[in-house]
Amino acid sequence: MTADVGGRMTDAELVERFRRDPQQFTAVHDRHFRDIYLYVAGRLDVQNAEDIAAETFCVAFGQRDQFDPERGGLRPWLFGIATTLVAQHRRSEARRYRAMARAGSEPVADSHENRVVTSVAAQRMQPELAKALASLSQGERDVVLLVALAQLSYDEVAQALGISQGTVGSRLSRARKKLHKAIDLEAFNG
Repeated sequence: MTADVGGRMTDAELVERFRRDPQQFTAVHDRHFRDIYLYVAGRLDVQNAEDIAAETFCVAFGQRDQFDPERGGLRPWLFGIATTLVAQHRRSEARRYRAMARAGSEPVADSHENRVVTSVAAQRMQPELAKALASLSQGERDVVLLVALAQLSYDEVAQALGISQGTVGSRLSRARKKLHKAIDLEAFNG
């Protein structure tokens, strides 16, 4: 096993280390927390993002012996856990998008940190897009947001959600059509 280009340990090396010494799992947290946090902040809200991101790593730590590097990398595995936790907030997520669509914009954030995170997590999301996202099925929304917010590849999305790459492609294609149709219809009616 060798370190990757940046001199960091590979996922396989991290797995080997934290299986021998559970305290080594902190390296997984240090490497991936920010990406998970930003993804969750984009899916839910800033207040819940810290909790859900932290819970993602608690779940991952508890399931660390079940991680199989042959099935994929740590990053998609963690995004899969985060997506599952976000799904537990599915109803509030859909309500949030509907409320954003009615309100027309996000409220101004209180702190500099909140403003930055809100900006990264689609601060200026148009009401039409929020309404369109709310209209997607949970599976379609998960795929769209894993690609858009987490910037995962189709293969990584497939690993994260435990579905085939073909399913990722078909869900993304259906979602894109629905999003384009909803946004075009809203722009035409607006």
